[in-house]
Amino acid sequence: MLRSVTLTLARCREYPDGHAGCGYAMTAPLDPDGRLDADDWGRTRDVCRVRRFWAGEPDRYGRLVHRAGGPGGATWLIDYDDRTTDDDEPGFRLGAHRFVEGEYVSIRDADLDLLRTFKVVRVGDARGMAA
Repeated sequence: MLRSVTLTLARCREYPDGHAGCGYAMTAPLDPDGRLDADDWGRTRDVCRVRRFWAGEPDRYGRLVHRAGGPGGATWLIDYDDRTTDDDEPGFRLGAHRFVEGEYVSIRDADLDLLRTFKVVRVGDARGMAA
């Protein structure tokens, strides 16, 4: 089932209280337990979009992608330009984590090569959402 998911930066050295102005808004296929669903992604990949919002920077738009390889046999990542992999932001074991409000997930920042933790702050119906 396609869901709209909002992640915001969790507490870290730069932001001890986290930062609601930094994160991701995405349309993602989630199973009933809140995990990314690779089979559903295969049927809906064209609408699995991501908007990266970061205070003081322009928004970036990309796609949620499922690729073979990586831990557990597959990697979920955000792809901003399908002509290169330099800008890809892979998640850390995203297929194993639950996208449920209050849970945490980690995504590698492509610009800084830094793994950042994000809190799931909203999960809702994706109908009519444009990431």
